[in-house]
Amino acid sequence: MFPNHPKGLAPLFFIEMWERLCFYVIGGILLLYAGDTERGGLGLPSLTANDIVGTYLAFVYATPFIGGLLADRLFGFRRSVLGGGLCMACGLFSLGTPGPTFFVLGLVLVCIGNGFFKPNISAMVGNLYEKGDPRRDSGFSIFYVGINIGSLVAFVAAAWVREYFGWSWTFYMAGCGLLVGVTLLIVFWKGLAVADRPPQKRPDDVSIGRIVATILAPALVVGYVGYWIASTYFPNSPVTPQLCGFLSGMLPLIVFFVRLGTTAKPEEKPGLLALLPVYVAGGTFFMILHLNTTALTKWAEVDTNRHSANAFDVFGASQDALPSYFRNASADVPRPAKDTLVVVEPKVARMFGVSRLDLEGVQALQQSQPALKLWTTSGTLAGATASTDAAVDRRAANVYAAGTITVKEARDSHGVPTVAVDLKEGSERIARIGFTRTIGGKDVPVLLVDQRVFDDVYRQTDASTPTLPPGEYLRVTSPEVFQAANAVAVIALTTPLVLFWAFMRRRGRTVGTAHKIFYGLLLTMASMLVMALAGWLTAHGTMKVSAFWLIGAYGVVTVGELCLSPMGLSLVTKLSPKRYVGLMMGGWFCATAFGNKLSGFFGGVQSLMEPTQFFLVLAGAVAVVAVGIRCLLPWLDRVMKQYGA
Repeated sequence: MFPNHPKGLAPLFFIEMWERLCFYVIGGILLLYAGDTERGGLGLPSLTANDIVGTYLAFVYATPFIGGLLADRLFGFRRSVLGGGLCMACGLFSLGTPGPTFFVLGLVLVCIGNGFFKPNISAMVGNLYEKGDPRRDSGFSIFYVGINIGSLVAFVAAAWVREYFGWSWTFYMAGCGLLVGVTLLIVFWKGLAVADRPPQKRPDDVSIGRIVATILAPALVVGYVGYWIASTYFPNSPVTPQLCGFLSGMLPLIVFFVRLGTTAKPEEKPGLLALLPVYVAGGTFFMILHLNTTALTKWAEVDTNRHSANAFDVFGASQDALPSYFRNASADVPRPAKDTLVVVEPKVARMFGVSRLDLEGVQALQQSQPALKLWTTSGTLAGATASTDAAVDRRAANVYAAGTITVKEARDSHGVPTVAVDLKEGSERIARIGFTRTIGGKDVPVLLVDQRVFDDVYRQTDASTPTLPPGEYLRVTSPEVFQAANAVAVIALTTPLVLFWAFMRRRGRTVGTAHKIFYGLLLTMASMLVMALAGWLTAHGTMKVSAFWLIGAYGVVTVGELCLSPMGLSLVTKLSPKRYVGLMMGGWFCATAFGNKLSGFFGGVQSLMEPTQFFLVLAGAVAVVAVGIRCLLPWLDRVMKQYGA
């Protein structure tokens, strides 16, 4: 890929590959971790979990606005990328540390670090090429392959590590990977000087102080007003205060970029204004693409037939099918033995599922379930026997002192009963315990579930439904692995697509960059139509469908991504004045942030709509933007010709 490109492209490719590996680990598992009630996750309601993911994705793409600005004015690109990488690594290690404070701190550090890393490494790629260099688009496409190699490895590695070592070690693994990328940057520091440039400032540039006063401060004020209105007047609405606050806070940023274009010098104005519809297209596209972290991950977890998709497993990226998998499984899907699911009260079941039991709960459980045997896989506990059995440890939960756990029953905004299990900050684990029951003369590890979950497992069964031997579980593909379909398609299709564009150019039918963006939107819309058809086949969500529907949708949206996303990055570097490249790259990521927040919103309201209706609404939203871009194509073509883009 690299011989015909500047020497700096290869190291930037691999630095970005490692950073994206770590970034996509979070994207792959954050929703699953936040909403998990069976494998020791946070056990949050669906709306809350999606809101967290949407807010994280929004800020992780909004902070490049500040990171790009500071790189332009103060730090330069290399130092910004270095500092951002170290900050993200600290964030990942914080995410792996139990406790809500470390969880929030970790997300904040990752957002800040990404703000410095992401826009500036992309700007460095652009700086490798002279203006008008025809290799620039293909250079960004190659760079995009590095992003997706990291993405592919991330989803597979995350699935394997979290299945065998737990949530915390998954985040630690990502943090170590990011340090590899930072090390590569240091090794190639001198060679990448050609991609850097000293911070520049002209007398007519907008000062940082003015940006804070006219953009960031108003964004905070307007965002708070939006948050207050939503929390005061719409407290139980799916349109959460966080969503209203973030989208309201984006308004001053939108005004800033519009005014930047309308008040620019005549030679700069057309390019800056042409980037505005490109931003809209990019934000719309990423609203759909990053459903892979919300609605499509939930689809993979709940509505995809994963037990017959093990052919897609890579390096054993599969997991045991626990009770939630069987709620809409057909009668021919093997169920776990009934004796391995012990029905307890909902509070205890939830505590066990999120791996937070206190001494009082354990003692009450011993009294109510005297037939269960209690084992410790680490630590000591009165009445328990030490065990080194890995099977027991896989079904075990952590025990804390009495009074350290609070269990609250409530209803979410959808009216669904929820049980929140809060652990007091700083509580130390006393022991890790598992429960077994004697079945057929053997001690078999069991799961603690409530009556509703137990009924869901066996509701759609009949006399022909096979039952697994006690202690054995159906193996299914981990849901985050399906996100790797996007990365695989990018890697496989980038070269053919670049060759296709070159073939068209040789035939004198060059496809302009603006036209590629338009075609990308059409393909994005088509991917949602594929999912709408899959939704119809679920019979209102009561059946699982083949994994090929989800994989097919990822394949279609990936072709759209290759038409749109690298072109958007390339256009920012082509149409922006040199002193504004980092800032305008930040604008691209702000548009992405806007779309990402909507990804979280749509993930939260997914369960309120019929599957087909849900995906048709999304397809319609993309279609509206595609029509707008189509109307602007003649003007965009003229501007890009003027700038040699």
